[in-house]
Amino acid sequence: MKLKIKHVIKDMDLELLSDQKSLEREVKSEMLSRPGVELAGFLDFFDNDRIVLIGSKESHFMNLLDAQVRKDRIEAIFKKCPPGVIFSINVDVEDFIIEFGTVYDVAVMKSKIRTTPLSGQLYAYLHSRLAPRTSVHGVLLDIHGMGTMITGKSGIGKSETALELIKRGHILISDDRVDIFEAAPGVLVGSAPKILEKFIEVRGIGIVDVVSMFGAGAYRENKKIRLVVELEQWEEGKHYDRLGIETDSIKIFNTEIAKITIPVLPGRNVATLVESAAMNQKLKYLGYDAALELTKAVALKASGMRKDEDDDY
Repeated sequence: MKLKIKHVIKDMDLELLSDQKSLEREVKSEMLSRPGVELAGFLDFFDNDRIVLIGSKESHFMNLLDAQVRKDRIEAIFKKCPPGVIFSINVDVEDFIIEFGTVYDVAVMKSKIRTTPLSGQLYAYLHSRLAPRTSVHGVLLDIHGMGTMITGKSGIGKSETALELIKRGHILISDDRVDIFEAAPGVLVGSAPKILEKFIEVRGIGIVDVVSMFGAGAYRENKKIRLVVELEQWEEGKHYDRLGIETDSIKIFNTEIAKITIPVLPGRNVATLVESAAMNQKLKYLGYDAALELTKAVALKASGMRKDEDDDY
């Protein structure tokens, strides 16, 4: 995914101090450069794809240098043409730094927050924007806090099911296409393409704006995916798990996500089934597995180690 400096400035609420032409510079690395040895004159391992972040410590070190040495060292960094240099709120940006930004086409930016929170926010932002992405045909919803992605062939009823769930108070993240990235090992986050945000397509009705119809609470920008529910047409003779003991999963990037297959046929309330599947999976994450508890109870009963009240009847 392409990320330009102008997007970083807008999304991170930064102030551009240098020339406007640097707005089109492209950011390619999610990592940040905090110049230490570089300000001491050692630039052999400088990564010019990274945004440079200068906070109070770096600024204090620069002020210890002779004026001409300081200027030469900073110019040496700008000559490497990083996409941008960001200064935290407590750092004074000297005029010659802004001039270097214009000369070498490097964006010079100023933040409104301090270095430590700025560093964390920048890394999280760059990682989410630059991490590898994949797209899945489906619908992503927040069902009682469980990010639930509904998949299946076109016409199976994914959007209709989602609309019913939204009507019940659950939250839409994306309809038709879910863009997914791995925020951290084991953590998949799904969102909607910009053009599809808030919209859902229902055959026979058309395009529905869920925010206008159900209120602002019916939509959120992204959600961690915890469960995949695949809808498929009922096949006579096919084995379907009736107890929920069999655990299926789907792998996206390096992360395994629990997967449940729900057969669809007339008379089945698919929205209720999806809602129940999400709640049941949430209980499993909390440590309670209904199928396992029943299996244990049956095993104890069969061995004679369990006695129920109705045994005397």
